[in-house]
Amino acid sequence: MKKAILICLLLILCIQDGIKLSDLPNVNLSMVPATFNVIPPSPKDAIGGSQFARMTTNMTSAQRQEAALQELRRGNIPKFMRTFLPVVLTYVPDSTGETITAVIWVSPDYLSIGSDNDFLRIPLSYPSAVTIASELGCVLPTRKIVDAIYQQSFFHYIPQPLPPGPEMCSNNYFLRHQRKIEQQSMKGSLGKLVSGHKKDLVLTNRLWAKPGRVAIYGWHKMNEEPIQPLSTVHCASYADYSHGVRLVYQIALINGHYHSIYDVLEDSTLAPVLTYEGTIFNSRDLMTFPSLKQNRMAFRNTTGLRE
Repeated sequence: MKKAILICLLLILCIQDGIKLSDLPNVNLSMVPATFNVIPPSPKDAIGGSQFARMTTNMTSAQRQEAALQELRRGNIPKFMRTFLPVVLTYVPDSTGETITAVIWVSPDYLSIGSDNDFLRIPLSYPSAVTIASELGCVLPTRKIVDAIYQQSFFHYIPQPLPPGPEMCSNNYFLRHQRKIEQQSMKGSLGKLVSGHKKDLVLTNRLWAKPGRVAIYGWHKMNEEPIQPLSTVHCASYADYSHGVRLVYQIALINGHYHSIYDVLEDSTLAPVLTYEGTIFNSRDLMTFPSLKQNRMAFRNTTGLRE
């Protein structure tokens, strides 16, 4: 236990002071996400985020989503997004009084298309988000993870809502919001853990009660209160300018031992370190959109949930 706590404290220092993971003792780097095993190399003919926006302006939402997936799958992702950063979470069960400590690794910013000099934080629908996250060996965060990321971020953006209306899902709004975010950017923050500028797509048991929806949460204000409480009001294909996809590596360090995040989320003893909901029912299936409808009845039968 002392060894696990020491590692976790060092990882917190890594967040705050930019220490390299390779400098940390007793951390098996073969299990730590890095450029080579999370995101594929960027292609030589990669287009910038602004060019992607121009190319997809007249596409339907479905066509834009498919174009985004194509770019992401071929590695057209900024270099600064390729090194994931540690976030530490804790939980003390009443039954034992012994702290459970988790270290997870997350993308420094929201999933983007382009280069360090020209990138677009791309809003994705729920099916698109779980597809690319799964292909990259990642999962979506829970609300507790989103809160922990905000609390441990190097830099906090001030949320920049745009006027509501039919253009919220347009490239014009995507670019307007990107510019508003970049106007706040702090020099030297690229590649550091940042938050506050988007709502997160999250994993929650509510998705079993509302199949065909997307769950969103976050957009924290400086007092750490989220503008967006947990919501499943939008259909799964919906993606507006305020939505972002934060990647969470699928391996977590729990009290010094590596676990699949899926196994942690489904373990009644360990899950509360990563979620406010107790266990997340069939968490793997939440990362495979078509399975939601198939497993909805199983969830209702298991939990007694009523809509």
